[in-house]
Amino acid sequence: MKRVRYFVFAFTLTIILILSACASPTPETVVVVVTATGEASTQVPTAESAPVLQPIPLGGPGSGETMKWIDGSVLIYIPAGDFVMGDNGFDAPVHTVTLDGYWIQETKVTNRMYDQCVRAGICSSPTQTLGGPVFNNPEFASHPVVGVTWEQAQTYCGWIQGSLPTEAQWEKAARGLNGNPYPWGTNSPSCSLVNFSNCVGSTSNVTSQESGKSPFGLFDMAGNVFEWVFDWYGQNYYSQSPSANPTGPESGQYRSIRGSSFESTEEQIPSAIRRFDEPTDNRRDTGFRCAVNNPQPFAPYCQLSAAVPANSQTPVSSCTLPEGFVTNQYCQQGDGYAVVQISFGATWEERGTRIQCQERIEGGLRTLVCLGPRGMETTNEVVVCNPACTNQTDVSGLSAVCDAGYTLDSTSGTCVYSPISAQPSAGGCPLGYVTKESNGQQFCVVSTGLDGFCPVGLYFDDSAGICAPPNGQSNAPFGINNSLLAQQTFAGCAAGYSYNDGFQCCQPNAGSVLPGCAAGYTFDQTARACIPVVEADLSGEGCITVRVNTVKCVQLEDKVCAPIDSESRCVANTACKWNEPADACELRVPLP
Repeated sequence: MKRVRYFVFAFTLTIILILSACASPTPETVVVVVTATGEASTQVPTAESAPVLQPIPLGGPGSGETMKWIDGSVLIYIPAGDFVMGDNGFDAPVHTVTLDGYWIQETKVTNRMYDQCVRAGICSSPTQTLGGPVFNNPEFASHPVVGVTWEQAQTYCGWIQGSLPTEAQWEKAARGLNGNPYPWGTNSPSCSLVNFSNCVGSTSNVTSQESGKSPFGLFDMAGNVFEWVFDWYGQNYYSQSPSANPTGPESGQYRSIRGSSFESTEEQIPSAIRRFDEPTDNRRDTGFRCAVNNPQPFAPYCQLSAAVPANSQTPVSSCTLPEGFVTNQYCQQGDGYAVVQISFGATWEERGTRIQCQERIEGGLRTLVCLGPRGMETTNEVVVCNPACTNQTDVSGLSAVCDAGYTLDSTSGTCVYSPISAQPSAGGCPLGYVTKESNGQQFCVVSTGLDGFCPVGLYFDDSAGICAPPNGQSNAPFGINNSLLAQQTFAGCAAGYSYNDGFQCCQPNAGSVLPGCAAGYTFDQTARACIPVVEADLSGEGCITVRVNTVKCVQLEDKVCAPIDSESRCVANTACKWNEPADACELRVPLP
C-alpha cells in the first residue's frame, strides 16, 4: 500500500510540474520533474514514534548571520541596538535610534524571485517601463525587479512573512552603527564599488558589486536601483519620531524611497539622503528588498535545484594587456572631443554616459573619437580589454551539491527532500547531520551541507553547533522523519504551495514554480545545476582603464533646477539640491 501511495503521489506531482512548465515564460525558473532513483527517497517515510530530542540551548543569530529563505533569497541578521541616523540634511538631522533585531534581504528582489510570486498567484506582474530590463527575459533574471508600485512591493514582502523595511531599518543595514556616509565606508564612490553615474548604463546583477557591500554584508545599498521602504514620507518626522523602532508618520501623500540608482551622480550616493514618490508610481530605476522581523520556519520544499558552490570554482585567466592612451583633445562646433588610440583586436566600452565614443581606423591606427558633455570639462573612463583573457569560471569536473536533508537525484539533477531517522545508524549520522545527546540517547540533528550553508529557513547557531530556525525551536524536525512533530512545528507552506503530510514537505500548486537558482546564479544545462553568473562586463585581468578628459567649449545655463521655487519640489528631483542660505534650488552637479 505504501508503494502504491508513493506512485500515486509521484504521478500527480509529475503532472503538476509539467503543467507549471506550460505557463508563461519566466526568467530562468527551472521547473523540474522528479524521477525517483536508487539515490533518492523512493517511498513515503514511515512515521516514527521514537523519543524526541529535547530543546537544545541556542546562542541566537549573530551580527551579519545569513539564512537562505523561501523565495531563493538570503536573509542577513541585523542585531538589536543603537545606531546613528541622518546626516544633518534639511530633512535628516543626526540622531540616535534604537532598533530591535531583524532580518533583511542580502540583495534587492530579483526578477526571478518576483516571478515566483507572480506564478504563485500572489503578486501582479510589474509594469514594463521604457528603458528598464525585460522582466521575463532570462538574461535579466538576477537583475532587480523594477516597475513595481509600493503596494506591489509590500505584497511580495508579505508573501515571504515580511514587510518593506522601515527607513530606520534600511539605513542601519546600509550604514552600519557609526553613520558611515556610504555602505562601504568613507571612500568616494567609484564604478568598482557601486553601479552609479551610468557606469553600466542600466541595472546590473544584484551580486556584482562585492567591494561595495555594507558593514553587515548587504549588496547594492547604494546604486543599481532605488528602493521602496515602508514609511510614509514626512519632512519633519525625524525631529518628532520615537527613539525606538520608528515606523514613519501614520499617513501621508508620499511613500519614502531610499538608496540611489545606476543614473545617480556622486552627490546623490550618500546613504542618509531621503527621497519620496507617489505610492502608485512605478519607475525603471526603483525596486525593493524585504525585512523579516520574526521569521517562522516554513516546511521544506519537496525539491530544489542542485548548485555548484561558488567557493569551489577556479577563475581562468592568462593574457597580455592591450594598448590604450589619449592622443588628442579639441573643440568642434562648441563640443569637446578626445581621441583614444587602442590595440587592434581589443574590446572596449565607455564607463558612464558623459562621453560617447565612435571607433575609426585612420592611417593604420585604431582610434576612438569620444564626445564629451557640452559646456563641461570632465574626466571619464574607457575600459579596453584583451578578449583572449577571461574572468569566467571553470565548472568542469566540479560536483553539484544539495542542502543537508536532501538527496541528489543524478538523473534529473534535482535535490529531493529525504528526511532520515532521528536515531543514528551503526555508522553514525550521515553527512550534513551532527550527533546530539538528550536524556541518555543520541539523535541526528541537521547541520551545514557540502556548500557550508544551512538548509532554507535555518541559520547556523555557533553555540549549539547545529542549524536552527530563527524562532529558537531547536528540536524542529528539518531533515528528520517525524510527521507529527513536523505538523506541530512548521508554519505551513508559502501561498501557492501545498503541504504533503506523507513526504513532510511543500510542493507547488498548479501554475506555481520552485524557487530555482539563487540571486547571482544561473542554471547550467551541462552541469544540471545552478552556477554563479559572470557578468558580460569588461573588467579583471587583461583590461586597462583609460582616463579620458574632454574640454569645456561653451557656457551653459541651468534650466532644470533654477526655476523651481519650492524646497519639496526641489528635493523630489534627483538632479537638484536645495541651497538653504540662498533659498534656491540648484543642480547637484553645478554647471561650469
